[in-house]
Amino acid sequence: MKLKQILALAIFTGIMFSCGDEKKGEITEAENVETTTDFDFNVEQFADIKVLRYQIPGWENLTLKEQKLVYYLTQAGLSGRDIMWNMNYRHNLTIRKALENVYANYNGDKKADDWKAFEVYLKRVWFSNGIHHHYSNAKLKPEFSSEYLKELLANTNTTLEGEAFDVIFNDKDAKKVNLTKDVDNVLLSAVNFYGPDVTSADVENFYKKKESPNPAKPLSYGLNSQLVKVDGVLTERVYKSGGLYGSAIDEIVKWLELAQGVAENKAQGDALGLLISYYKTGDLQTWDDYNVAWTAATEGNIDYINSFIEVYNDPAGYRGSFESIVQIKDFDMSEKMSVLSENAQWFEDNSPLMDEHKKANVVGVTYKVVNVAGEAGDASPSTPIGVNLPNANWIRAAVGSKSVSLGNIIHAYNNAGSTGRLKEFVNDDEEYELEEKYGQIADKLHTALHEVIGHASGQLNPGVGETKETLKKYASTLEEGRADLVGLYYLYNPKLQELGLVDDWKSVGKAAYDGYIRNGLMTQLIRLELGDDVEEAHMVNRQWVSAWAFEQGQADNVIEKVTRDGKTYFNINDYEKLHELFGQLLRETQRIKSEGDYKAVSDLVEGYGVKVDQAIHAEVLKRNEQFTSAPYSGFVNPVLVAEKDENGEITGVKVTQPDTFEGQMMRYSKDYGFLPSEN
Repeated sequence: MKLKQILALAIFTGIMFSCGDEKKGEITEAENVETTTDFDFNVEQFADIKVLRYQIPGWENLTLKEQKLVYYLTQAGLSGRDIMWNMNYRHNLTIRKALENVYANYNGDKKADDWKAFEVYLKRVWFSNGIHHHYSNAKLKPEFSSEYLKELLANTNTTLEGEAFDVIFNDKDAKKVNLTKDVDNVLLSAVNFYGPDVTSADVENFYKKKESPNPAKPLSYGLNSQLVKVDGVLTERVYKSGGLYGSAIDEIVKWLELAQGVAENKAQGDALGLLISYYKTGDLQTWDDYNVAWTAATEGNIDYINSFIEVYNDPAGYRGSFESIVQIKDFDMSEKMSVLSENAQWFEDNSPLMDEHKKANVVGVTYKVVNVAGEAGDASPSTPIGVNLPNANWIRAAVGSKSVSLGNIIHAYNNAGSTGRLKEFVNDDEEYELEEKYGQIADKLHTALHEVIGHASGQLNPGVGETKETLKKYASTLEEGRADLVGLYYLYNPKLQELGLVDDWKSVGKAAYDGYIRNGLMTQLIRLELGDDVEEAHMVNRQWVSAWAFEQGQADNVIEKVTRDGKTYFNINDYEKLHELFGQLLRETQRIKSEGDYKAVSDLVEGYGVKVDQAIHAEVLKRNEQFTSAPYSGFVNPVLVAEKDENGEITGVKVTQPDTFEGQMMRYSKDYGFLPSEN
């Protein structure tokens, strides 16, 4: 599952979390800028993308052994980079390698509009780890012709032909992940988790026959394999040494073994050993054993995420995307926010959930603010800001989970600049002043409550299957919305002030509610093309939460739709009643999850979360035209350079910064290209 530090920012376009059962997310930009350094956080902007860079605070305070551990873990992550590309689409590596060869060797007119369009297209492909948009899942459209690309290929002696060439320009494989209602979502999704003739029914029937040795601890079937038909028979191609992606996995293992040799303590080393064994065997019981060990390994300054984890990219919700994040603990901020995890049981006991859906004993919720040292796979260039893992419900209940905020990522967003969009979309001066004064802490606390309390709360009824089985394609957005609602419910609560987290809980809660409704009903729409449905899990959940609350509160005018000078605004008239509505919806979403009520979740999501008010959408896009800042942001990574003595022993690790986005992408392809073009 994929927070913010105390001086975090107020965001109107939304947060991306990586939250176990849900897709990662991102902050797009700061409305209030925290300028505390001369460091240049901005790299470049193109299309709808802004590329930033981040620092690694406190690097010089790490011991040599700790620096080695971070270095080895980042190398392990980067070694799996190509896996993510191939997972996203079967032709991605073939296309990328051809485009990069053109980019490196073309000696024609580089001032021509067509060449500039080619450069932008390649950068968009790099950013998305493939030819489908990283957020909308729609295929990227080049603004140059197929004839021009043929000229570039000929000029550089580059081969790209057949389906891999044609798909850049035609309508085939238009969506990486297709979640449209009443279609075969597996068959119509371009993501490379399934063979081209595998259907949703095939997937459902295949895994119905799988029985875990211990039903109380269900294995994550399908997490680390591709499902294909061989002579008409469904077969899993397992990701492991000697299996699918084996050449890249062997590189990952090499670096993880070096990391294990410099582990900070036995628990950390043992967990790394289990991860290595999992990569070598592909055994899902070993995966669970690793997650139990990793969750319990809470001591030390360094931690990491590495493997096939988040299932957002699978329309059926089984298969994990490769991801790596290497983290260094921020001691001061972690100490300040540990109060949430220490009071997790109070939040559970006082929630509006039905008693049978509450956990009697919330265990093991550890919460830390960390500084990222490197990211790869599905976490890069577009990164989460908070992570809560592991994903298995039974491990969360029995052992607990780790929740982290990526503090230096947030700091980079805070310092990257603002646009003034906030003034355009707030209803009045009071709303603006609340956001200015309390929006930062409200946003930060919502994320913390979402991650630490939200995903740890609630339980399934006895005998009810995992949500990917019961709620199917709606599992991710339901879980994301449920965690959002936990945060919203408690943001307007004096307990936060009692715990010393805020000075004025009502004002913080009001700012949080204003921002959430404004975003869910209006401003997040700048990410969509006019006429599009909402499809990404987090955007969907923000809309169904907001739209449901708006509709349910209409009789009492809880949220008022205001039209002034031809512009639409949403004004909250009764925060107390909105708090009650959020509590009611939280209770219902937990019931849906606990009981596995597919019809109810379908009605909720399809009824409130998918379709867009076209008039408001057109208006929002028009009002947004005055702002030039891109709606999406991501990052280049710092470069860790190992300094060695004459015997090849590492004597130190130096942190440097890449100058350009394209420079890092080209270097990554050269140094970490461990897969053939097609798998």
